[in-house]
Amino acid sequence: MPRVSFIVPCYRLAHLLADCVNSILTQTFEDLEILVMDDCSPDDTPTVAATLRDSRVRYIRNETNLGHLRNYNKGLALARGEYLWLISADDRLRAPCVVERFVAAMDAHPDAGYVFCPVMKFDDSGETTLHGSHGDRDAVLEGRRFLRTLAEGNSVPAPAGMVRRSCYERITMFPLDLPFAGDWYLWSAFALFTNVVYLAEPMVSYRVHAANMTLDFKRRAEALVRDEIAVLWRMKRLAESAKAKSVARVYARAIAWYYATHVAFRISRDWRYGMSLEEFEASLSTYAVHARERACIRSITYSFLADQYFAAADGHSARTWYRRALAERPRDLKTRLKLLRPARVAAVLL
Repeated sequence: MPRVSFIVPCYRLAHLLADCVNSILTQTFEDLEILVMDDCSPDDTPTVAATLRDSRVRYIRNETNLGHLRNYNKGLALARGEYLWLISADDRLRAPCVVERFVAAMDAHPDAGYVFCPVMKFDDSGETTLHGSHGDRDAVLEGRRFLRTLAEGNSVPAPAGMVRRSCYERITMFPLDLPFAGDWYLWSAFALFTNVVYLAEPMVSYRVHAANMTLDFKRRAEALVRDEIAVLWRMKRLAESAKAKSVARVYARAIAWYYATHVAFRISRDWRYGMSLEEFEASLSTYAVHARERACIRSITYSFLADQYFAAADGHSARTWYRRALAERPRDLKTRLKLLRPARVAAVLL
């Protein structure tokens, strides 16, 4: 039974697979296995996998293409390790001591559900930018406090997280209805119930290239936005079911401001990742159970939209949306003051 299982999903990445796997096989920590999860890739992945002649490498080829989330979950279910690490075939570990450091950190903190580090992005010209940094010092993050950060967006790099097996067994696997934001939901759900270890040194390399799955996601803006708001609502409900009232409040605020910014910036700036009013109302009717909750979110959204019009010196439109905000939440004093005072004073209140 290896202590660490690497799950390496591979689809159309045969030319990069050996680089990833060899970065794992050369680790100083040797008690590990590597599951190469070939999702019926049409390239020469089987040929490349056959060259990886190490008993710790297990090659699994799906008979049909499962899609990335089902492939991830299949690999996680087949893994035997105490710690599970999912890393795409186009990424790699940066140094031979990475796994040793990750295991030591988790062994030292049995209350932690996962450990992660920043990644260093790189392309054909070399290393470019640091991503996913949460400071320059190692730290043990209290899970529910860390959710205040995660509620603002996913800042845990996907290939740089090693998870305790029990998190997948007891909390959740990848949800199949969140193809664009499933990893964000996992990091958040795990942090609701466990602490998190952060190692400040970037020990994983994240390859930037034309076939990046993340780039593909960003091209489908509407679906990405739909998944992101779904994660926020799902985390709010999960926090409520866990009786974590303070966390539920964090997500209630995050939901309101997600809607507010995405609606306002779609209308005022034609932001491609924004939401139309029709999309906003459809999403709200899907997720918000109580009329009072819907009214509060509408009020915050309309008021923020009015703020954008004031910033653009469109006082007429701003007053229209402030009135609509007050119709939803009549006791909102700040919005009332913005509506009643001259435009130059209202702008100061933004």
